[in-house]
Amino acid sequence: MSLDLAKLRALQKQAGRSDAMATERPARERDAASATAFAGPRRALPAAPMLDAATAAASLAAVPDTAAPTANAAAASATHRVAAVADASGADAIFGPDGLAPSRPQRTDLDALRRLIALRERKPAGAATPAPRAPSAGARDRAPTARALAHTATPVHAPALRDRPIDRSLPGEEIAPGLHLIQAHLPLPGPREALSLAFAKRPDECLDPRRLLFFDTETTGLAGGTGTRAFMIGAADWHDDPALGDGLRIRQLMISTLSAEAAMLREFARWLAPDTVLSSYNGRCYDAPLLNTRYRLARIANPLSGLDHVDLLFPARRLYRGVWENCRLATLERELLRILREDDLPGSQAPAAWLQFLRGGSSALLRRVAAHNHQDVVTLAELMQRLVLAYAQAQAEAALQES
Repeated sequence: MSLDLAKLRALQKQAGRSDAMATERPARERDAASATAFAGPRRALPAAPMLDAATAAASLAAVPDTAAPTANAAAASATHRVAAVADASGADAIFGPDGLAPSRPQRTDLDALRRLIALRERKPAGAATPAPRAPSAGARDRAPTARALAHTATPVHAPALRDRPIDRSLPGEEIAPGLHLIQAHLPLPGPREALSLAFAKRPDECLDPRRLLFFDTETTGLAGGTGTRAFMIGAADWHDDPALGDGLRIRQLMISTLSAEAAMLREFARWLAPDTVLSSYNGRCYDAPLLNTRYRLARIANPLSGLDHVDLLFPARRLYRGVWENCRLATLERELLRILREDDLPGSQAPAAWLQFLRGGSSALLRRVAAHNHQDVVTLAELMQRLVLAYAQAQAEAALQES
C-alpha cells in the first residue's frame, strides 16, 4: 500500500515537472536563439524527460485495487496533466519555435483615420442638449388660437430679393447721354427791392435779386483735389415763368456716367451771364474751386472766373457765432428759418450713393441725394433774405442804444 502510494506520488511529481518544462521550453528556446545571435553558440541545457499518455496509463494500471478510490482520482488527474503535456509538445506547430504567433504586416487603415478625425471634429458627446422648455399657462391658452390662425391663413410667398428688379430710374429728363435735368418751380416770389450787401461787409452796394444764382454741388468726395468730381450741380434763382408765374426756379444737373461730365459743365455754363452774382454756403472755398478745376481738366472755358460771389457762411458766423452749437447750414435751417428736414440723406453719404449707382445698384439713394441738394439751394435763397433783414435789425438796435 505504501509502495503503491509512493509510486503514485512519484508519477504526479514527474507529471508536474513535465508540464512546467513544456511551458518554459518556448521561452528558453527564444532566449537561446537571442543569445546565439549576439554572443555566439551556447551549450543547450539538458531537457527533462517527458512522458507520453501511454506510459502513464500503463504505470497507473499496475496500482492494486485496494487503493482504488484514491488511486483512480489521482490517476485521472495525472492523465489530464500528461495529456496537457502532450498537447503542449505540439504547440510548436501552431505558435512557431519561439512560442509566438507569426506576425502579419499591418496596413494603415485610411478609412479608420478619417472616421477618427471626423469624430474629433464633431460636437462632444458630453455636451448636453438643452431640454425644451415647457410652455407657460398663457402660451398653452393661446396655442389653439395660433394654430387655428395658421390653418386658416393663406400663405403669402414674397419673391426673393434676387428676383426683384433693381430700380435704376432717375428723376428728371435726360437731355444728353448720361445727363439728367431736374426742374421745379416754387411759388416764392423774389424781393421787390434791391438787397443790401451790408451784411457781407459791402455797405455801399445793393444787388438786384434777379441776378443772384444760388448753387451747390454734390461731389464724389469731401477732401477736394483733382480726383474729386461733381456729379450734381443744383442752382436756384428768382424767375418769372410765363406759365407758372413769379417764383423760385430750381434746376439740377446730374450725371449717371463719368463721360457725361463735360456735357454737364457746358450746360451749367449756359445758365451764367456776365452779370450773374453767385451765392453759396462755403462755396467760395470748396464748390467754386472744384468747378474751376473740372473746367480746366475738361478744356472748357471757365464761366466762373470774373463773376461776383457772395458766400453766406461768413456773415452767418459773424451774426450767430456762439448763439447756437455751430453755424452749419442744417443748424441755421432749424434755428433761424424753422425748417426741419424729414428723411434727409446727409451730404456725407452722397459719394457712396452715387458710386453704388455706378456699380449697378439701385437709384433710391441717388434720388434722396437729389432731394437733399434741392433743399440746400432753396434754403440759400431764404437765408439770403433773412441775413439781410437780421443785419438791418441789428444796425437799428445799435443806433437806438447809441442815441
